[in-house]
Amino acid sequence: MEEKQKRMKELTELLNRAAAVYYQGKDEIMSNFEYDRLYDELQVLEEETGIILAGSPTNRVGYEVLSELPKEAHPSPMLSLDKTKEVAQLESWLGTQEGLLSWKMDGLTIVLTYQDGSLQKAVTRGNGRIGEVITNNARVFQNVPLSIPFSGELVLRGEAVISYAEFQRINQSLAEEEQYKNPRNLCGGTVRQLNNEITAERNVNFLAFALVSAEGVDFDNSQEKKMRFLQEQGFDVVEYYRVTADNLAERVAWFAEQIHSNEYPSDGLVLLMDDIAYGESLGHTAKFPRNALAFKWEDETAETTLLEIEWSASRTGLINPVAVFEPVELEGTTVSRASVHNVSIVEQLELGEGDRIEVYKANMIIPQIAENLTRSGRCHIPAACPVCKEGTAIHEDNGVKTLFCENSECPAKKIKTFAHFVSRDAMNLDGMSEATIEKFINHGMIHELADLFHLEKHRDQIVALEGFGEKSYQRLVDSAERARHTDVVRFVYSLGIPNVGLSNARLICQAYGQDFDQIRQADEETLDDIEGVGPVIAKTFVSFFQDPGVQEMVSHLLQEVIIETPADQEVGQDMQGMTFVITGAVAYFANRKEVKTLIEAHGGKVTGSVSAKTDYLINNDAASQSSKNRKAKELGIPILTEKQFIDQFHLQVDGVEQ
Repeated sequence: MEEKQKRMKELTELLNRAAAVYYQGKDEIMSNFEYDRLYDELQVLEEETGIILAGSPTNRVGYEVLSELPKEAHPSPMLSLDKTKEVAQLESWLGTQEGLLSWKMDGLTIVLTYQDGSLQKAVTRGNGRIGEVITNNARVFQNVPLSIPFSGELVLRGEAVISYAEFQRINQSLAEEEQYKNPRNLCGGTVRQLNNEITAERNVNFLAFALVSAEGVDFDNSQEKKMRFLQEQGFDVVEYYRVTADNLAERVAWFAEQIHSNEYPSDGLVLLMDDIAYGESLGHTAKFPRNALAFKWEDETAETTLLEIEWSASRTGLINPVAVFEPVELEGTTVSRASVHNVSIVEQLELGEGDRIEVYKANMIIPQIAENLTRSGRCHIPAACPVCKEGTAIHEDNGVKTLFCENSECPAKKIKTFAHFVSRDAMNLDGMSEATIEKFINHGMIHELADLFHLEKHRDQIVALEGFGEKSYQRLVDSAERARHTDVVRFVYSLGIPNVGLSNARLICQAYGQDFDQIRQADEETLDDIEGVGPVIAKTFVSFFQDPGVQEMVSHLLQEVIIETPADQEVGQDMQGMTFVITGAVAYFANRKEVKTLIEAHGGKVTGSVSAKTDYLINNDAASQSSKNRKAKELGIPILTEKQFIDQFHLQVDGVEQ
């Protein structure tokens, strides 16, 4: 069973990677025949085990945008665990019993409920009494089984977590002020998204740590057998080891050695009594159950001297304080900087240059100031922005003070806006990196987006810049000229409308027939009616275009940019509401991505697998015995060759007679 589950995970990952490359129009990593063979193998394994993993290409989950997350009371309060930092106390607490020692994962606790083998509900821990229903999001976690072999009602708890690698990847894609402080905060924000497409993109994993109930199953009074049962159902469980008081200290030390190589964050360990009846007989206090105890790491601290508070400006105008101190060794690495987060914390710690401070790594990872031993209070909150030297102001929200630059023309506020505008999926101004944008802004060459199309005014200045020259200058100018010609989807996306990604921009543009004048005058009610948009995006979209500054910016851009309507888009939205699947080689198009783009331009949707919601399967080999063809025939879904598809929808395609 374990080997089958391992193979299923391998196949799911491999097939999804192949599908991603396939639909991006890049070189394929496997033939269609090989894809179908592996797909069939996965289907057989799913039938044999009764397990379908989230993300499985055999059972795609549709994306959905909610207006809010419903709340739900837990059947009984979810209590916290009592804590200790002493191994000796763990040993004393365990006594002569045997226990399970596991990671205490640092994410978001989720309760999953299965009925008749199918995932029915997912609820966050919330405040322990009332949580939020996030079933829609749990269905797109990387490894949550959508179906399991067990046929009765099953309830379990686990931790939704995001890896350090994913945390870094996502933060690198965000503006500084939008970045998350740690993987736990990122996970919490991701799991509670109203649009589960965002959740799916962030690669959330789920690690089970407790089976609450499973109708009619006898676990022989052992918590470990519960964990094994969960593994048999297809769940990844938190790493654990069976321990006694005699080997407990040794195992705690082993866990401590693994922290720096851990894929996921943890904030300690959990020791659970293996004997279920004995653990339940201990009862619980008002706050804690008595059958488990949490172990928190004793933070290693170091004393050092604060050299300065560095103030870092960002795109929104937020100015963040960062403590710079004499380097010290902590948890095996050298650290010299720590975020102080806001003005309130600077004041609470009474920081000042030259103060003796104690620093530590929260959860052995993130540098923080533990205490200020001197408390001189000599740190002055800057009255001027470190970038533009214009005035600053302290804003207070819920008792927390933050520092902002009040200058709307501050260069720091513009860099990220420019960087998004020129990015590949937006206007695709090749060669215009964020570092180049920063140089151009600092030298006064660009003030608004439209200035990017008039770099020739600053030819001599650009050529003279360090790292530039005539070739670099000409490459940028040529790239800007190419970028002038764009389509409405790219243009709308390039404007950086809050909450509007590329897929949302495409949906909105399709709904308004690619007419930008109509798009910028869109109303909330109409936008809300577009499937996949919803009220949150509708509100921010309308507010964006109502802003006078945005209106002026767009007006200037429209004097530079030519929004072209591809010939194939002039046909209209004749595929609106239809769902297509494309398989096999193509002859009349460059690749399958081109077919997909054409369908979306006509209002249709392309998915990776055939289901009852599929309207057409496009396959030049209609007689093929591939899994997609067989599924389409079973469901009575029409299979069109490429030529039949072109003819049926009266498409204008080069090389095809009409």
